[in-house]
Amino acid sequence: MVRKPEIYVSTDVETDGPIPGPHSMLCLASAAYLPDKTLIGTFSANLEPLPGAKPHPKTMKFWSRHPEAWKKCRVNARPPEEVMREYVAWLKALPGRPVFVGYPVTFDFMFVYWYLIRFVGESPFGFVGLDIKTYAMAMLKQQEYRGCVKRKFPKRWFDPHPHTHVALDDAIEQGALFCNMLAENLGHDRET
Repeated sequence: MVRKPEIYVSTDVETDGPIPGPHSMLCLASAAYLPDKTLIGTFSANLEPLPGAKPHPKTMKFWSRHPEAWKKCRVNARPPEEVMREYVAWLKALPGRPVFVGYPVTFDFMFVYWYLIRFVGESPFGFVGLDIKTYAMAMLKQQEYRGCVKRKFPKRWFDPHPHTHVALDDAIEQGALFCNMLAENLGHDRET
């Protein structure tokens, strides 16, 4: 039996609160990368809020500082069940086994997994997700997770992608970051 290659699915979500259920995922975006940093596809969709869910004041304060990103995540919002079915079909069409990658993985994975189970009844990712911060902590031999933040990462890990709080922009940026880290960790030379 031939094993399918892993596809690193860098994923970013935008929400109106800290947890799914009482609050809603407003935008879901993923960028699928091969380990050599080849971007093989993207997915992005805005979602309608969950019935009965309410925005959290602290999260809405964040959005008040990013009005352009807020506008972009509210355009053409669609029902969550429709978006999540399309997302699962997109993941299953990838030419390998999808591996969730996030920064931080716990936040993004929590929302995506909850929505997948709630609206589709399955997760092509299983229970697994790679955290870019944890990977950086190990590579940099840091003792504390809290201090392991992007602004302290080596510049060589970054490509010139923007971080805009628009989910697809951030998924692409973070996916390239992860692939650069992976290449360095494996000792591969790479042009960036």
